Amino acid sequence: MELSQRVKTLTPSSTLAITSKANELKEDGHNVIALAAGEPDFNTPDHIIEAAYEAAKEGHTKYTPSGGLPRLKKDITEKFSHDLGLEVNSNQVFVGTGAKHVLYTLFQALLDPGDEVIIPAPYWVSYTEQVKLAGGKPVIVETSEQNDFKMTPEELESAINDRTKALIVNSPSNPTGMLYNADELTALGTVCLKHDLLIVSDEIYDRLIYGDAEHVSIAQLSSELQQQTILVNGVSKTYSMTGWRIGYAAGDADLIKAMTSLASHSTSNPATVSQFAAMAALEESQEIVNEMRQAFEKRLNAAYKRLVKIPGITCVKPKGAFYLFPNVKEAASKCGYDEVSDWAEALLEEEKVAVIPGKGFGAPDNIRLSYATSLENIEEALDRIESFVESSSKS
Repeated sequence: MELSQRVKTLTPSSTLAITSKANELKEDGHNVIALAAGEPDFNTPDHIIEAAYEAAKEGHTKYTPSGGLPRLKKDITEKFSHDLGLEVNSNQVFVGTGAKHVLYTLFQALLDPGDEVIIPAPYWVSYTEQVKLAGGKPVIVETSEQNDFKMTPEELESAINDRTKALIVNSPSNPTGMLYNADELTALGTVCLKHDLLIVSDEIYDRLIYGDAEHVSIAQLSSELQQQTILVNGVSKTYSMTGWRIGYAAGDADLIKAMTSLASHSTSNPATVSQFAAMAALEESQEIVNEMRQAFEKRLNAAYKRLVKIPGITCVKPKGAFYLFPNVKEAASKCGYDEVSDWAEALLEEEKVAVIPGKGFGAPDNIRLSYATSLENIEEALDRIESFVESSSKS
């Protein structure tokens, strides 16, 4: 069977490939420690599960409006008002089947063949593929560890041409955990306003911030920037609801209407009981959110302190999300590997530690480590990584 050209251009997910290999080893009886997960290891809070159960018992198991239930949209507008001081109307909100589906729908509604989208690297692996699936062209802007993996306005300006349609800003970032401050976002926003670029602000990790850092949305910096921005978020990371598949976007009403129409012909609507679960997450006590955030911060501090002591590994300490993104090029080279991806594969085979090679994120010298697992697992995994580096190093 001849497949479509659009799927032939897709790059396989490195995350899924490593996870699949790790699962095979587990099934063969090996003690594999997976630091590959892109989801919290906590269960969904009980009150959210209970809300979904009660909704199902009450008969809320039918279709809903394609763009989400009115009550959930109202909750989302209230979140933007409370957290960011933004006034958003319900007709500016779209609820989709997870933030990934929201982004996919956005690019399908926004891009024509040949339109370009600027994506700073390192980037979340699906940005480039979703842009390509919409007929667009991802334009990658390399950032540096010296600048905490953050794009400068000069780097942005140099990537813009007549076909540039949008810029993706992911803060806090997957995979680096870095976040932009208000001054940095203002500088990027000035360039976007100058060239009339839509800003796609992916803020899915907005509640997972550590130390004295603060989350700033580019949309809250001025009314002009709010009009130029589409905000993307969801309940997956904040409330440990990855499998419930509820994400949302807020932005220009015409764009939101187009996304809603498109969804009506693809998913029909987000799962009804999941929408009721999301309403419980947004409406009820946020105490559990801070408890999970504190647990992640404790793990981050312990993991980072241990990681940077391993020879040949350097790492910029993240300020958000739940990933470390160390540079292991020197360690891999000392172990006899030209490619970090080969080093990561050997680490899994020999020490049974699963990490994600940075190549899929646009950073081939790095790996992504998730600390969305227990401290015990983190400490054991880092012991194994250190042992692998020391035993494999060639003088």
